[in-house]
Amino acid sequence: MITYDRLFIAGSWVEPSSPELLDIASPHDQSVVGRAAQARPADIDRAVAAARKSFDAGEWRLTPPAERIAVLRRFNALREENAEKIAQLISLENGSAGWFTRAGQPGLTRQANAYLKAAEEFGWEETLVPSDPASPVRSVVRREAVGVVAAVIPWNSPFSSATSKIIPALVAGNSVVLKVSPENSLSMGFLAELLERVGLPEGVISVLPADRETSEYLVSHQDVDKIAFTGSTRAGRRIASIAGEQLKRVSLELGGKSAAIILPDADIEKAVAGLKFASLLNNAESCIAQTRVLAPREKYEEVVTALKELVESLKVGDPNDPDTFIGPMIRPDQQQRVRDYIQLGIEEGARLVTGGPQIPQGLEKGNYVTPTVFADVDNSMRIAQEEIFGPVLVVIAYDDEDDAVRIANDSEYGLSGGVWSSDEEHALAVARRIRTGTITVNGASVAFDGPFGGFKASGIGREYGAVGLGTYTEYKTITV
Repeated sequence: MITYDRLFIAGSWVEPSSPELLDIASPHDQSVVGRAAQARPADIDRAVAAARKSFDAGEWRLTPPAERIAVLRRFNALREENAEKIAQLISLENGSAGWFTRAGQPGLTRQANAYLKAAEEFGWEETLVPSDPASPVRSVVRREAVGVVAAVIPWNSPFSSATSKIIPALVAGNSVVLKVSPENSLSMGFLAELLERVGLPEGVISVLPADRETSEYLVSHQDVDKIAFTGSTRAGRRIASIAGEQLKRVSLELGGKSAAIILPDADIEKAVAGLKFASLLNNAESCIAQTRVLAPREKYEEVVTALKELVESLKVGDPNDPDTFIGPMIRPDQQQRVRDYIQLGIEEGARLVTGGPQIPQGLEKGNYVTPTVFADVDNSMRIAQEEIFGPVLVVIAYDDEDDAVRIANDSEYGLSGGVWSSDEEHALAVARRIRTGTITVNGASVAFDGPFGGFKASGIGREYGAVGLGTYTEYKTITV
């Protein structure tokens, strides 16, 4: 049993305003695997006040960038040393299969290194060459920290979401209050332990698990200067309205319903093998999952059959079993949500190829769903338009390349996607036509030096690399 009976506020472990601890249930069998204190508005007030004081005093803000980078490198090294424990904690509380939580650890290193490399090369202060050589005025442009950052993250990939925000925010000199999901109280408690060891000044960082109401209290707080949010589009709209009213800086990484376009010349066997990961990573509880599979009409049944065989070959079960590919959904309500969407697909008239709303046999104690493939799906169906956040794939036929592009773009979302082809340059040309923030060719992995984020209802702003770092700074121009 893991217990965190204190909250990490301003760099120290302190008594919470409420002594009640939340039971953390295993998604696998509902057993209690941990207990943790949860933040309330009074704890938010304490964390934000400490962040405000630390930022205004300037100890961290005025530290030279090279020294801030060195501190974050120490943090990254600590995280690497504890990669196995982090993977185990996430599987324990999230139900993510062990293969996924372990495979994600090197990605966290690449993500951090991309930010830190960008920080080393960043134009923290630059003198502009005058456009008029005769002008007696020169301009000095500085990039300075925004202030107090409220970073709010979801439960599905807690370490990735956390580090994608706190590393650039801290490197830029901000003070940060990281609000994490109650379900992640154990892994994020351990994150706080690592942050405690790297030597940040008092007040610069707090890590607080809290419910939605307390989250809204945080983002509405008058002493918060910027909101960095990852989560649902619905919550993002609410946060954007708060930010607009208060003129806070805001960046939003929201939902997705990404399309995978299998072009006629694609090797279907290779494409479907790639979709095993592109569509079903992290139990398909992923905003970038390519869950709309677009297949050419002349090869439609071949694609459907290959996806059926793939999905039926995947072991569903205990996340700690090394043979498990898909674990349970994180909570019973999320399990029911996915099952309801599967039933909806049947009612909408889609062809159920494999799976269904039934719970897998022998796994009734956990939050399990049966991985499902639907064929004969029209893109107007709700199962093709709405983010399900579970292992449900829909296969949509297209007539020609223009039709495929039209269908891929016919979505309120625009976060990710993929193109599969034996001709890489042709695939790249198709990828350029898709209205989405990120897109892969033949299952390429994410490149953390490039910006990540969404078009349309998938968000505002970008993360990763120099662009992501820049969102935590303000421009100041000094003319001399």
